Amino acid sequence: MGLRHKDLVSINQLTGDEITLILDMAESFKEISERPIKKVPTLRGRTIVTLFLEPSTRTRTSFELAAKRLSADTVNISKSTSAVAKGESIKDTAQTIEAMSSDLVIIRHSASGSAELLAKYMECSVVNAGDGSHEHPTQALLDLFTIRQEFGTLNGLKVAIVGDILHSRVARSNILALKKMGSDVIVVGPPTLIPKDVEELGVKVSYNLDSVLHEIDILYLLRIQLERQGEPLFPSLREYAVLYGLNKKRLQMTKPDLIVMHPGPINRGVEIAPEIADMPQAVITTQVTNGVAVRMAVLYLLLGGAGNDE
Repeated sequence: MGLRHKDLVSINQLTGDEITLILDMAESFKEISERPIKKVPTLRGRTIVTLFLEPSTRTRTSFELAAKRLSADTVNISKSTSAVAKGESIKDTAQTIEAMSSDLVIIRHSASGSAELLAKYMECSVVNAGDGSHEHPTQALLDLFTIRQEFGTLNGLKVAIVGDILHSRVARSNILALKKMGSDVIVVGPPTLIPKDVEELGVKVSYNLDSVLHEIDILYLLRIQLERQGEPLFPSLREYAVLYGLNKKRLQMTKPDLIVMHPGPINRGVEIAPEIADMPQAVITTQVTNGVAVRMAVLYLLLGGAGNDE
């Protein structure tokens, strides 16, 4: 069994069975990263292009490692080294990359919808590594993998996603993925950082973090994306930390087996107290580790798996 689509630009493309397939595949690929020689010949001869037109550390490195551990050839393009900096369009960039016989392109772009647009212009596979405030599907998949690893299931769990929901592509992809897999989701934050229509995605909304801490299994913290805010949407970071930051007092209000997650980069002292970020309950570095295995699974299923029909 493979994936139905040639691309992965949105969680909405995936069925629950396909998500489970990716997570199961990632389980088998995780062992490769623990070997002395971290490489298998699965995608030998395939060419994967990472087109990162927005800054990234974790996602870009994770995808590059995933491709190399599957023995694919990789080409890295950044904004500063691409013709995009000279005004080249997404369409022209796509045609240039396609002309070089690439098999898959991983794109990160500041504009929402850019990954879907690129996919329309290309016959090869396209993976969305984050497009504006829209989606970040592989981040959601690695988060689901981490949660399943901790709890053994995704069905019936309660997840609170806290912070800048309005500007977060991670929040949107996680909401879609968690709902598909049977989890309950609550979004928490200041009213100015909660989208007005978010309840249409099947989530609950709370503006009071303390009121939900006792009932949740996973606390997913988000960074405040000041760079995406045209004007201040709350008084100060200090006030945000007081009302929505995770500290020891709040941690004591949670279930004993609660896990704390964050897509990174974290701002210690804002969304999370420095000491909590390093506690066993925080699985933030585990998320990074799992990202490589999940992205290996995605690349394999798009390029090496059977069953692609478009």
